[in-house]
Amino acid sequence: MPNQFDLVDMEILKLIQSNASLSVADIAARVGLSSSPCWRRIKRLEECGIVEKRVSLLNREQLGLDFEVFASVKLALPNRNNLKAFEEMVQNWSEVTECMTVTGAVDYVIHVVTSDMHAYDDFLRDKLLGSDLVSDVQSRIVIRVAKRSTDLPLDILKPAPPSIV
Repeated sequence: MPNQFDLVDMEILKLIQSNASLSVADIAARVGLSSSPCWRRIKRLEECGIVEKRVSLLNREQLGLDFEVFASVKLALPNRNNLKAFEEMVQNWSEVTECMTVTGAVDYVIHVVTSDMHAYDDFLRDKLLGSDLVSDVQSRIVIRVAKRSTDLPLDILKPAPPSIV
């Protein structure tokens, strides 16, 4: 069962997932709390694992890392050992920003970020297809991003009713 949280927790989560650099005082003011109780709530959300970490999002285009590919990866033999080996292997590839096991005709979908088509080709040849684990890769190059968000859809969750003290 997921962790219980109330409407105030939900508002705190909305604020910190959209801007992790907000101070506790700013968050507290926006949710109608003083700083100490707000800080305790944030700490509880971190300790129970709802807030995993706080990060800064970097601009890919400004960095020259605006070539994105979603690659469907089929393993030669998808057994327990090979699945584990592939998952361990992608941990060392900085170009892979996400790796998901999926259902269907392929075993994984990976999100690859590189500088250009040539860098992706090098990654594909040297790393993905250079592994005996991989039998097939289908690449889908991102042409345009219509929506990108790191915010989870908190509005679809049902917070716990307020407790009566």
